[in-house]
Amino acid sequence: MSELTGIEVDALRQAFTAAGYTVVGVADRLGAQANGALARNETTLAGRRTDSGDALDTMIRLFLLQSVVPESLVAQAFPDLDLVALGIISAYDGEARAILDIRPYAEDDREWWVVADLTPGLDGHRAPMRSDYVLGIAPASLSLIHLTVPIKAERALDIGTGCGIQSLHLADRVNQVVATDVNPRALQLARWTAALNRVDLDVREGSLFEPVRDERFDLIVSNPPYVISPGDGRLTYRETGFAGDSVVEQVVRQAPYHLTEGGWCQLLANWTCVRGEDWRDRIAGWTGDRSAWAVQREQLDPSEYVELWLRDAGLHGTSEYTARYDAWLRWLDDQGVEAIGMGWITLHNVEGTLEAEEWPYEIERPIGPHVLRRFERAEGLPDDLTGLHLVVADDVIQKTSGQPGAEDPASIVLRRQRGMRRAEQADTVLAGFVGACDGDLTVGQILAALADLLDRPLEDVLRDYLPQVRRLVLEGFLNY
Repeated sequence: MSELTGIEVDALRQAFTAAGYTVVGVADRLGAQANGALARNETTLAGRRTDSGDALDTMIRLFLLQSVVPESLVAQAFPDLDLVALGIISAYDGEARAILDIRPYAEDDREWWVVADLTPGLDGHRAPMRSDYVLGIAPASLSLIHLTVPIKAERALDIGTGCGIQSLHLADRVNQVVATDVNPRALQLARWTAALNRVDLDVREGSLFEPVRDERFDLIVSNPPYVISPGDGRLTYRETGFAGDSVVEQVVRQAPYHLTEGGWCQLLANWTCVRGEDWRDRIAGWTGDRSAWAVQREQLDPSEYVELWLRDAGLHGTSEYTARYDAWLRWLDDQGVEAIGMGWITLHNVEGTLEAEEWPYEIERPIGPHVLRRFERAEGLPDDLTGLHLVVADDVIQKTSGQPGAEDPASIVLRRQRGMRRAEQADTVLAGFVGACDGDLTVGQILAALADLLDRPLEDVLRDYLPQVRRLVLEGFLNY
């Protein structure tokens, strides 16, 4: 593949725009049912809706359905371009087929086009992928986008950029974005994605922080090849020569040396849960004395994990499936791995400690603004809370349950509708405290009034309830 010239970029953009090849344009053409089926990698319904021969139907069939299209229709849809010469399609005997996936993508009122390799598994046909396969827009990449803290920054680093989707999102609020990858094909497609969307991107080849030695950034994001395997690196986009979870470990350990003071590093991660070791202690060894938050969204046993990634590679039902399955499981067992955790790690380059937790429940998207505010609260809360004036967050609701006619409810739950959407059990005292938080009285004054009402020593009430108040503030139930 060659580099796209300015003329070719302009011609592609003009063709896509003129045809209405956008997220909205495609959705309107397909309709809800066919669009939903296509999201599940089923193309039949979409094929029925795209047989007019106009430019939009041609683009949908060519790139999204990966269908064979008459070469004459491709020429009509892209009148000023030779897509064969560019390496975007192949053509033979009057018929054309896409080599690359170029698809519209929209987020936050922005429209882009993303260049990647063809989507595997359409209509159940899943062939093994090339080793340097470049993944397009996937659930993991969207999760990282939604996780990223919404800060404006001078410099940002996208490690393992792939098709460049993270860099697109960073470009609007970062003056300089550097994108790295070990896969030359990924770098080429990331350059195409950037060029097609008129984004200035500094693209560099190399592993982890090698291409940016001695440089510092305000924000580092990474959706690294985190699959925990023996380290044979058969698929570059998900596996490396690093064994186990060491690629994630290296990103986390080295990040502070490449961050400005107060900078952020955020990455999706898998980590091993080793027999006799708490996974939280494992990650704490990586983050050291930096402020960090690790969230385990899911945990799989080794067999589930191996099956997931063998299916992802298109090996289910092939002759090598059983041998790969057995070898992978044996390797995990030799490492003492009893489960694999899947989630995210956020590191803030200030002095602090790690908080690590399991949270498999539904969360708000984007979660990035909440992540930022949570760190601000955790790092800014004074040791003495009694002088604070607190206000209940506007998304907090209270649910009570109990026997009809009972004097007090058997259960009181405070629930947030935003962010992590947490629920906190409360007794009548804590619920009464929260109900009194309207910004008028201080924490100390409210607890003193409750101690008086309960006829309990104030020091006992402070001892019992200040830690709970701190947690409610940290998790955003109460604001100050």
